[in-house]
Amino acid sequence: MKRVRMLLRVSSDQQLEATGDLSIQRQILQDFISKQDDWVLDTKEYFEGSKSAYKNTAEERDVLQEILEDARNKEFDILVPYKDDRVGRLMLNTSLYVVNLKRYNVDVYSVKDGCISPKSDDDIEGMMMLMFRYANAQKSSKDTGMRVKDTAQKLVQGGKFMGGSAPFGYTLEFSGQISKHGRALKHLVIVPEQAELVKHIYSLSLNKEYGSAKIAKELNLNEKHKTLAPNGVWKGGTITSILTNPIYAGHTAYKRRERINGQYHRLDSKDWITSYEANEEITIIDSDTWNKVQDKRKQRNDKYIKKLENKDVTVIRRNDGMLPLVDVLHCGYCGSKMVNGSKYNYWTIKGTGERRASKIPIYKCQNAWQGVPHDKTKMHRADLLEPIVFEALSQYIGKLQENENVFEQIEQNHNSEKKQLEKLVKKEKQELAKIQKKIDVMESNIPNAMLGEYPLSLEELVSIIKKHKEQLEAQQEVVKQKELEFKNSSVSADDWKTLREQIPTWQEVFLNADVATKRVLVNKLIERIDVKKDEVVIRFKINLNDFFQQPRMSGEFEVPESRL
Repeated sequence: MKRVRMLLRVSSDQQLEATGDLSIQRQILQDFISKQDDWVLDTKEYFEGSKSAYKNTAEERDVLQEILEDARNKEFDILVPYKDDRVGRLMLNTSLYVVNLKRYNVDVYSVKDGCISPKSDDDIEGMMMLMFRYANAQKSSKDTGMRVKDTAQKLVQGGKFMGGSAPFGYTLEFSGQISKHGRALKHLVIVPEQAELVKHIYSLSLNKEYGSAKIAKELNLNEKHKTLAPNGVWKGGTITSILTNPIYAGHTAYKRRERINGQYHRLDSKDWITSYEANEEITIIDSDTWNKVQDKRKQRNDKYIKKLENKDVTVIRRNDGMLPLVDVLHCGYCGSKMVNGSKYNYWTIKGTGERRASKIPIYKCQNAWQGVPHDKTKMHRADLLEPIVFEALSQYIGKLQENENVFEQIEQNHNSEKKQLEKLVKKEKQELAKIQKKIDVMESNIPNAMLGEYPLSLEELVSIIKKHKEQLEAQQEVVKQKELEFKNSSVSADDWKTLREQIPTWQEVFLNADVATKRVLVNKLIERIDVKKDEVVIRFKINLNDFFQQPRMSGEFEVPESRL
């Protein structure tokens, strides 16, 4: 009598119920085994749940390794799965696994396919048939995966949520609809309290330019916010997920992650599949805010900052400290950037022994601090310098708000510059298309070259194709750079309109705003500040002389340059 063990396997979490697919599958296998004259069912059975037989090799599947070890110990003689693809769906890997079982005198019989093991571990014909069997299984899985992905892509583009757990800010409720498989379908519903916190998170990212870790730290310091955190505590990864998920702008998405070598990796947003239209019923963040947050986050990336074409893009990578001018302030004598040089004083009150401390915010010249000869003023107190700058900003914004035509002029100049850059982008894309077309033509002639029916040999043709592909990669980089220039071509008129509508007076903003907000606003408006002992030179990002006939500022403030 041959000892038989069953391999029970389900392909999804929905089939794991004892009364579902598993119990039916067990009964089918038992009926099959009972019909064999010289088989006896062993008390031990193997079960594997929700582990892909296509994406995972036999070595990555613990159950298959347990079966192999038991076979090595001669504990049983026959393994019975429901179908051959329950063992695996990989041509080489699964075939080798079945052969290895045969080496330990274990045969694999499936209910649907009968014996799939070769006659012996040196049965070449049997091994070839085995490889052919699993080559078909692998191709079938690949084709099925492609169909599933294509279907999912179409559904997502139509605005359908593809399931899974609800993102923070939403809950899943029954929609009243039934799928073709008879399952009750659910849809996303906004949770108001969580949605308000999502808005706060986006505000911290956009208006204060906080990174994910800084936002998580601030939320954890607030008891109310902390109680809403998934798993009881906010983490940087959770914040990143919220800030990059287009669902908050009303767009369902697919292919935001990709499985590579058994691990999932985030894909670039350009590779995502998103819905064509936003669903207002699940929108928490308006599309303009969502897009601006993505731009700011991208600009803080090391790869972005190090590129030459982005050298003029101003972005705050870490918004902390107490000096709002630290990104734009330079020494008026040597040109070096001013850094934090704040001083601390400590003392003890006589009689009580109470220890006290105070801090004087100071900007210091970086060169002078590092020992570079510097005879002039090296440090400037923030409480004396900042009011001068803020007053200049007040007058600057005041002039913008007074003139009705300035925003229209900004928009005209903005559009004119973008049109020129748009033409350049189009030209570079046309060149890219030409190179791609040449490659396509040459690749289509590879079969002719293999048959000797082409003027060039196969080696020569492959070499030329390789060179053209190198040109293609270089041209793709050129196109990418031009597109970035187009995107960052000038200060957005929308930003100025928002300032005009939302900020009553500049003085009021600086009276009420915290340091982080001040720093962001300063970076939006100021290109550079050069400070000396008795002179402050401010270069704004828009030159008001372009819009006003009369001098736009009184006093000693100067605006010698423009970036419009």
